[in-house]
Amino acid sequence: MGFPELLDQVGGLGKFQFLQAVALVVPIMCVTTQNMLENFSAAVPSHRCWVPLLDNSTTQASVPGTLDPKALLAVSIPVGPNQQPHPCRRFRQPQWQLLDPNATATNWSEAATEPCVDGWVYDHSTFTATVVTKWDLVCDSQALKPMAQSIFLAGILVGAAVCGHTSDRFGRRVVLSWSYLQIAVSGTAAAFTPTFPLYCLFRFLSAFAVAGVMMSTTSLLMEWTSAQARLLMMTLNSLGFSFGQILMAVMGYGLRHWALLQLAVSAPFFLCFVYSWWLPESARWLLSMGKLGLGLQELQKVASINRKTAGDTLTREALLSAMQEESGGAQASASLGALLHAPSLRLRTWISMLCWFAFGFTFYGLALDLQAMGSNIFLLQGLIGVVDIPTKMGTNLLLGRLGRRPSQAGSLVLPGLCILANTVVPHDMGSLRSALAVLGLGSLGAAFTCLTVYSSELFPTVLRMTAVGLGQMAARGGAILGPLVRMLGIHSPSLPLLLYGAVPVLSGLAALLLPETQNMPLPDTLQDVQNQAVKKVTHSTPAPCILMSTGL
Repeated sequence: MGFPELLDQVGGLGKFQFLQAVALVVPIMCVTTQNMLENFSAAVPSHRCWVPLLDNSTTQASVPGTLDPKALLAVSIPVGPNQQPHPCRRFRQPQWQLLDPNATATNWSEAATEPCVDGWVYDHSTFTATVVTKWDLVCDSQALKPMAQSIFLAGILVGAAVCGHTSDRFGRRVVLSWSYLQIAVSGTAAAFTPTFPLYCLFRFLSAFAVAGVMMSTTSLLMEWTSAQARLLMMTLNSLGFSFGQILMAVMGYGLRHWALLQLAVSAPFFLCFVYSWWLPESARWLLSMGKLGLGLQELQKVASINRKTAGDTLTREALLSAMQEESGGAQASASLGALLHAPSLRLRTWISMLCWFAFGFTFYGLALDLQAMGSNIFLLQGLIGVVDIPTKMGTNLLLGRLGRRPSQAGSLVLPGLCILANTVVPHDMGSLRSALAVLGLGSLGAAFTCLTVYSSELFPTVLRMTAVGLGQMAARGGAILGPLVRMLGIHSPSLPLLLYGAVPVLSGLAALLLPETQNMPLPDTLQDVQNQAVKKVTHSTPAPCILMSTGL
């Protein structure tokens, strides 16, 4: 009798699993708002240079009353490339000759201009204040905004590397509770920080903990649920991200000041930290680490919540007998080297990381800068979540009917093909291009669901969080690199799309090399993975053909 049988005794899908899913998925919604926050808190409003004629009451008094603000703007600010007031330059002296109806571009284009030495005037019609307006991250300082975004993504990358290994060593719930507290404290501090470097530091610390929340949540849901219900739990986990996208749109629409929005997406994690101590530690992890006493306590607690009578079978002696093989091999194989050097895990590790990289690279490369996709960022943010919901629910059916491997491959190949198709669709066919974009982004949502389920089933318990951490690192590495690829558009407008499409296609094809894990028990040790490989070879090897000679 192994852990799956023990879990069946205490209930693999009951009241406890329902309460645990609610307690873990709600914070996932808040984590999503952390990821997408700077689409709103760091939005770049329309802006122009501050000029005395328009913005200094003393100077305005000396201007003839017959001149309206539009005329004063024309003589103070040159016209920019989009035929709007230039956002980064102003005339050194008012160009009164431009009020002449016969004035041409030649009359003012050679006039001396200067940078916005006295600051900027921002359009506050959409946002009352953003990070950009607080620290003037425009013009010569405009690169600081994507730098802050990259620092946040780098924080998730570092957090994935550290929290994965830490969770495998010290436990899932400890890392989860600490991550909740770290997001709450650092996120709240970011709302009150006086300087931009400190803001970036607190955002980095928040991102570090975001990785811990995502990985620990996935592991706890997987390890406390029976094999038949794991897909349901992972779908609920993925839907948490979808509803989080909608929640971000609502909060961004309701709170137009960046500090209030930053505080609103961070403070709820104080409550998450408090109730997280109610959550049981993963009994599967405890038993695999040889902590049978603590594992027995957690199993009895869950049995009580699920109103299951385990009887005399749920004892320390029974657990010791049932888990002797798993706990005996756990310590020897629980290392990062086993993932990269063990023959049965090496291929799984590299292909899993490639698939995670493809998702992060393409999704964040296309969807992180909503201002570049349209004017109504609130509607766009909400639509991302709305489209994501039916896609992920459909993925649940595909994973159950087609299996993990073909679903994973298809969810990466399809968006890649949609993106590649947009490189040849004419720009005047806007409806077709939009349809391909929606289909591609929706398929990437399905790819995330598949990755969450498949990655957790491919690796043994003693290395699962380490493997998921490597996958998260690959995804965040792709997320950091993805937005930078847009810079290649100066050489060829279609080059970024070619890369965004080719990477997921190749990764999806590589996923076909992975083993199928549908309806298979979660492996606990490296030996379990090796046994699965042997069983697959045994079942796939045709029976030997015996030729017999008979006399007639």
